[in-house]
Amino acid sequence: MALAKLNKRTVDALAAPATGQAFLWDTEIKGFGVRVGATGTKTFVIQYMNEEGRVRRVKIGRFGVMTVEQARELAKIQLGKVASGEDPAEESRRVRKDLNVAEMCEWYLVEARAGRILGRKNRPIKDTSLNMDESRILTHIIPLMGKRLVRKLTIADVEAMQNDIATGQTRKPPSGGRGGRPTGGAGVAGRSLGTLQAILGHAKHKGLIAEHPTKGAKKLATKKRTRRLSIAEIELLGRAIGRAELGSENPVALAIVRTLLLTGYRREEAQALQRQWVNPMGGYVAFPDTKSDAQFRAIGPEAIKIVVAQPEIAGCPYVFPASNGEGPFTAVSDCLARLCRSAGIEGVTPHTLRHTFGSMAGELGFSELTIRAMLGHASQSVTQDYVHIDEAVKLAVSRTSDEIAKHLETGVRKAAKMKFAA
Repeated sequence: MALAKLNKRTVDALAAPATGQAFLWDTEIKGFGVRVGATGTKTFVIQYMNEEGRVRRVKIGRFGVMTVEQARELAKIQLGKVASGEDPAEESRRVRKDLNVAEMCEWYLVEARAGRILGRKNRPIKDTSLNMDESRILTHIIPLMGKRLVRKLTIADVEAMQNDIATGQTRKPPSGGRGGRPTGGAGVAGRSLGTLQAILGHAKHKGLIAEHPTKGAKKLATKKRTRRLSIAEIELLGRAIGRAELGSENPVALAIVRTLLLTGYRREEAQALQRQWVNPMGGYVAFPDTKSDAQFRAIGPEAIKIVVAQPEIAGCPYVFPASNGEGPFTAVSDCLARLCRSAGIEGVTPHTLRHTFGSMAGELGFSELTIRAMLGHASQSVTQDYVHIDEAVKLAVSRTSDEIAKHLETGVRKAAKMKFAA
């Protein structure tokens, strides 16, 4: 049995075994140690014998997330419970048995934000994804399922939750403000079910629950979003933008709407665009993180004109800054909705502008592979990784952007003529 005073130096020096586990036990506190597996992960533990004479071992926390000093203090507390006749392992097991959905979701958010839960490609889950998870948890999952015991959940329970969300049971009444509100529907219902199922899967993987109680629950089918703007609608949107530029809309919001239509970027990508990412001479934006990880994305001259024309604010990294505070502008969806009402266009979201860009590229004769690269979709092959940096993609983006800009500006000019005639 390896013994040493546990401190950062001795724990750092503990080597991972080829197989199984290795332990290093503290010489000052009996029963306090650190465990290392073949992967190299080091976890603080306590080991003791309960009143029944059974050896128990309980995890304290992971080294790196927790310091040796913090683990030592927790070990003292837990071993103190043992001395008074308590059994921390049994207490932990009892807590897990009686865990409800709200408590499990809280555990997930804390662990995931600390980087201790891994998502796609075995990487910590991104903040943007966690923010969406948290929104679904607070808006839909906890109001409908929060008090339910996790161990008693059934497939029927979570599918009923999904149906309640789809039929508007968690819909919120209008608040009178300009922000969005939960409205339900099959899409958000399916995503909420997916979030809950993923949390249950992580809880099982981490040993919080013994089994995934609702494995096999089916998500509602949703219609693929195919809405795009026709050429006539692009001109109508341009006309609405032209009228709005006279003073009824925030110019930053209007610039983002134009950028979305001329680039096919995702709403979050355009809103949070930073100046240091943009290379006007090279015709690309170096996104450090997107839905498909870091990417170089082509940007056409018409969109570059909009980006470089935005006034700079000292100390602000964003191309499209918020009116208040230090963050980026985030209300482009509301602006787009008002523009579309003014133009008499229905069913348009920021994703519609992205789909319009891709569809226009298809009409101009560009291949599906090239269009996927233009839109920044996750690469599927070595060939596609190459296409992402091909000059042909820059040409395709420029031609598509020019074509959309032509029809957009036709509408803007018509708005100007109507103003002049009036």
